[in-house]
Amino acid sequence: MDTFPESGVVPLSGAKPAVVAAAPGSALATGVAAALAAGMLWGLVFLVPVMLHDYPPAVLSIGRYLAFGLICIPIAFARRTRLARLTRRDWYEAARLSLSGNFLYYGFLAAGIQLAGAPLPTILIGTLPVVIAVCSNLSERALPWGRLSVSLVTISAGVLLVNHDEWARLGDGDPVGLWSGAALTLVAIACWTWYPIRNSAWLRRNPTHGPGTWSTAQGLVSLPLALVGGAVLWVLQAGGSGAYDGPLGPRPLLFVATMLVLGLLASWLGTILWNRASQLVSTSLVGQLIVFETLAALLYAFLWRGTFPGVATLSGVALLVAGVVLGVRAFQRQGRR
Repeated sequence: MDTFPESGVVPLSGAKPAVVAAAPGSALATGVAAALAAGMLWGLVFLVPVMLHDYPPAVLSIGRYLAFGLICIPIAFARRTRLARLTRRDWYEAARLSLSGNFLYYGFLAAGIQLAGAPLPTILIGTLPVVIAVCSNLSERALPWGRLSVSLVTISAGVLLVNHDEWARLGDGDPVGLWSGAALTLVAIACWTWYPIRNSAWLRRNPTHGPGTWSTAQGLVSLPLALVGGAVLWVLQAGGSGAYDGPLGPRPLLFVATMLVLGLLASWLGTILWNRASQLVSTSLVGQLIVFETLAALLYAFLWRGTFPGVATLSGVALLVAGVVLGVRAFQRQGRR
């Protein structure tokens, strides 16, 4: 999951999938660990815009997915036998997932922030763990709503506290811009809610395809999408809209190195880990585990600034962690039944 880098905090099918059985203890632990590792890698996305503050967000986004696609070319050659087993329908699904979870999500979120400013979209995007868990549980029926609601309420309270600074600035700006930006942000939320649910459904329907193969496939289809986006951006910059020094910006070496790191770690490896988690645990739980990305982003931000979080932020972090623990325990109890 990619959250717009300038925000202060903080990644359905028509047919209903079959009811997902609760994962056994070892699978649940492995799935949670994989989601934690994915969140730690995705949190790097928040640090890069701070390091490259003189680059437009759109350039950073296109650069990341362009690097993702290029990195996947040699990986795809090594995995060519496994990738050859994917059907045309599978490649079409990979393209849809990449378009929705990467480009459309980021594009609508970026537009929402430009219209409404950062505070409101940041708060709305913070609800993603709850929205994904609710939507997936509607189709999976993985956990009774009474048990699921305890962790979701706790996570929601944590999101509110972590974003306490954003609440104070909600009144700023034009009301029309706020409503328009909120609407676009809701579309972004819909895009990234669809992505993990659809991605998990594909992985469960195709257990013989490993998470690495599926991550590589999504990276390969991201390449032409990034090239098209880069071409459009280049035309806009050539026309004087947001142009900056050279095709690679004012710090080309750092930009290229950083994009390669993001492409390899945050995109390719992060997607592998997320796919693994999606294979092992219910989407109703894995959706809640997206809070690991928020926690990682906060950790990196405070380490970069050399400051310590305030009481409200620490309280929000504690509630986010507690919500995840409650969610995992609820699924453990369900698995014993």
